[in-house]
Amino acid sequence: MKISEISEILKATVLVGRERLDAPVTGGGSADLMEDVLAAATEGCVLLTGVVSEQMIRTAKVARVAAIVIVRGKKPGDAVVKLADSYGLPLLLTKDSLFVASGKLYMAGMRGLDGSW
Repeated sequence: MKISEISEILKATVLVGRERLDAPVTGGGSADLMEDVLAAATEGCVLLTGVVSEQMIRTAKVARVAAIVIVRGKKPGDAVVKLADSYGLPLLLTKDSLFVASGKLYMAGMRGLDGSW
């Protein structure tokens, strides 16, 4: 699945990273605890989260996440958006809850990640 397909399925707004929308993702995972992201994320996955902090962006970068989807209509501050942009990390927003967004992607054929999340 490509990041652009994720955006369409979730009716997400793309804040940064439009140039990477054709990139494929390896699977998806949902987490709000960054230690869970580090433990389970695989290179090229999409991370769904309700966390809107700079730490979340840095953790996603370390974990080599392909894109981040922020759920529940939460809006990150300018510093978070700028950091994601500086890393070339697509940042998307959806109004769906974490549960619903994950379910929509699963039903569309996205595979989950091995691990505790």
